[in-house]
Amino acid sequence: MTLFLGLSVAIWFIGRAMKVPRNASWIMIGLLYLAILAATILLRDRLDVTQMLGGSTAEWFAIGVIGGLVWVYTQGLKQLRARVRPENRGFDERARPNTTELERNARHIVLREIGGPGQARLKQARVLVVGAGGLGSAVLQYLAAAGVGTIGVSDDDVVENSNLQRQIIHTDDRIGMPKVFSAEQAMTAQNPFVTVRPYNRRLTKEIAQDLFADYDLIVDGCDDVDTRYAVNEAAYATGKTLISGALSQWEGQVTVFAPKDGTPCYRCVFPQPSAEGLAPSCAEGGVLSALPGVIGTMMAVEAIKEITSAGEGLRGRMMIYDALYAETRTIALTRNPACPVCGNG
Repeated sequence: MTLFLGLSVAIWFIGRAMKVPRNASWIMIGLLYLAILAATILLRDRLDVTQMLGGSTAEWFAIGVIGGLVWVYTQGLKQLRARVRPENRGFDERARPNTTELERNARHIVLREIGGPGQARLKQARVLVVGAGGLGSAVLQYLAAAGVGTIGVSDDDVVENSNLQRQIIHTDDRIGMPKVFSAEQAMTAQNPFVTVRPYNRRLTKEIAQDLFADYDLIVDGCDDVDTRYAVNEAAYATGKTLISGALSQWEGQVTVFAPKDGTPCYRCVFPQPSAEGLAPSCAEGGVLSALPGVIGTMMAVEAIKEITSAGEGLRGRMMIYDALYAETRTIALTRNPACPVCGNG
């Protein structure tokens, strides 16, 4: 059998060197086996041939049966793996972390509610963050730190000196740089195992649905009401869960919109833009420097919970944080049947 083993090894390594498909190499080895088996049958009366081939017909037949059983077993495993639901593929080889990632994410893995399967889901997840300003800074930084595998960031603004009071993902030496590229630098410097997709453009109705289709979860941290409505409509149209945050001066709010699962959408809660002057922008009314970090971190927490199915999220509820008086309250949100986005309107 030494001859067969030697020829099989030679066929395999020559095939690897010539980049021959593995199936073709296995077929050639199988044909070699059949030729040897046929030779032992046709020349079984020739003792010298049997000795040269290294076994009798019965022995070669037994080898073939064992090889066939191994092949059937491996094919069965492949079919079973193909039937596993995507959310249960916690230890898919493509998502298996290396030793450095395991050490980095050890504090997540020991959490009962996340564990190894939850961390694997974070690595497989694709999250799009709209806005790389105050809220986006904290969301992006913590999603990258948490090990979310693919993070998209959409923003058409550039870093300005006045941003640095609260937008902690940017630095003084990156003033004038598009925010998405500044954020990409900070995220990959913190965690080189994440893939960052920067979109240096304004998110509009025309491109939102196509962009959302590539992601599992949408996080909205923008400060423009028209963009918020466009994000809400595209999230509903594509069936994506939307985590939304907003802030003004000393107060912030966070909620999770999943109208496909029965919650209201953004337009149910805010059917019309606020009257002019009622909700001043950060430039007009000011904002506490740490407030975007508090609210953005809450949004990142909700994103991690959505991905890992840990705990109870803010679906159908809005958390409101008043930093000036150190108060937090949660209110229930109801769906509007006449909503022009998710209702009958």
